[in-house]
Amino acid sequence: MSEIAAVSAGGRPVLLRFPASEHAARLGAARAELRRRGLAALLVFAQESHCYLTGFDTAGYVFFQAGVITTDDRPTVLLTRRPDLRQAEVASLYDEIRIWFDAEGANPALELSAILEELGLKGARIGVEFATYGLTAANGRALEAALAGFCTLEDASDLVRRLRLVKSPAELALIRRAGTLADDAIEAMVAAARPGVLDSAVTAAGVAAMLTGGADMPAGGPLVNSGPRALFGRGIGGPRTIAPQDQLLLELGASFCRYHACIEGTVAVGPVDPRQQAMMDIAAEALARILDAARPGVTLGTLDDIHRRVLDEAGFAAARYSACGYALGCTFRPTWMDVPPMIYSGNPLVMEPGMVFFVHVMIPDTRTGLAAGLGQTFAICDGAPEVFSRLPPKLWRI
Repeated sequence: MSEIAAVSAGGRPVLLRFPASEHAARLGAARAELRRRGLAALLVFAQESHCYLTGFDTAGYVFFQAGVITTDDRPTVLLTRRPDLRQAEVASLYDEIRIWFDAEGANPALELSAILEELGLKGARIGVEFATYGLTAANGRALEAALAGFCTLEDASDLVRRLRLVKSPAELALIRRAGTLADDAIEAMVAAARPGVLDSAVTAAGVAAMLTGGADMPAGGPLVNSGPRALFGRGIGGPRTIAPQDQLLLELGASFCRYHACIEGTVAVGPVDPRQQAMMDIAAEALARILDAARPGVTLGTLDDIHRRVLDEAGFAAARYSACGYALGCTFRPTWMDVPPMIYSGNPLVMEPGMVFFVHVMIPDTRTGLAAGLGQTFAICDGAPEVFSRLPPKLWRI
């Protein structure tokens, strides 16, 4: 995808992934929601929000990095470190960029307080994105201490996140590209899975396929669990050699311009245990029923109700997970999961066209030591969902 040249409100040239008009609409929607909640400003700490609102793309969120968005046309301000300055200048629509410098006893929260005073926000109610990897507990405490008595802070972690749930046509185009890259990676991983090969080589094959195709490094994974590890719900360090009769659980999120599409599959090496094939058939049935129910106006928790019903009726109530997926979108390390929302029974979120989810059906059967896992990414549409994969939900055989 080519970059789009634009000009910031301050007159400097910037390079964006989306038209400046799309960012302006997003910012306008965020400001409208701030006004609706009676908030004077939002302190942006989630890197996903920085990127969504202004195009700013960096790893600097692991330090103290804050954006200030007011309800009116006062300049948007970014407070960040020196290594992020040039990216903020040429690849974001922040109007002003302020720098805090590393030093013994440095407290960027105090510098943020000074910016808020400049903007006339003393005594105001200000929203904060607390629920994000971009604001550690230590930095959150420093923020609250620096602003004590200056203004009233309220948790507004959901404000931009809720806006990001419904994807624009331009965002969906990036997720489609990510879906193609995810398929390419799975095919490369299946081709690399052979007895005597390290499962880490299977991981390498998937990563190479994605990067060769133009992907970013994904925000997590890939997960390649072989043998008894296939029953694990998370990756684990250290390679393992694939045996003549073996199993692999593959799960990855391909990233294109930070937008992710996930896929999950299971590989049987050598003779296939019929019990594992039966488990995969059950997982495929659950996935198909979930996709059939994924329609606008349906609550998100309905999808997990189906997941539970199919697996419980098949005798896997003790094996299944208590959630079967989550939202996807533009995410940064340490995870590709764009949560909340998670797909769990009772989630009242009503699905709308443009929302994107990853559903996975996992059956780690500790009674037999066999695993079955299937997962696909899809977008809610006016009719049937759009699935971002060309690969059939099947048990791959080596």
